[in-house]
Amino acid sequence: MVIAVDFDGTIVKHRFPEIGEEIPFAIDTLKLIQSELKHTLILWTVREGDLLGEAVAFCKERGLQFYAVNQNNPEDSVDFGPRKLMADLFIDDRNFGGLPDWGFIFNTLKERPESCFSTEIFITQPQEVKQKRKGFFR
Repeated sequence: MVIAVDFDGTIVKHRFPEIGEEIPFAIDTLKLIQSELKHTLILWTVREGDLLGEAVAFCKERGLQFYAVNQNNPEDSVDFGPRKLMADLFIDDRNFGGLPDWGFIFNTLKERPESCFSTEIFITQPQEVKQKRKGFFR
């Protein structure tokens, strides 16, 4: 799979434009997703220019290199119009439901990758709904 990964709030804590501290297990998990599961990772972030360079360097210093950054292929030109990334999956803290635990992300990709494309991943046990007590005017 081609997996697009956000930076701020996903790999590091939100401190934009600074780089926040690394979210525990984020980089190690992403390296495992590349090496063990053989998925292609693309860094997909709103950062541009020097801020983007800092994010790429941050990851590279920790041994994480991406196939491409803010584009589908390293050879693509980013100068033509709006970007549309062709990824199979996006890992982003702004997903519906937020960012899952990195262990959950890795185990799901390893054991049940097809579930990443299903709503079953969000289904939980039904919760009991408490009836409101009748007030004085009811």
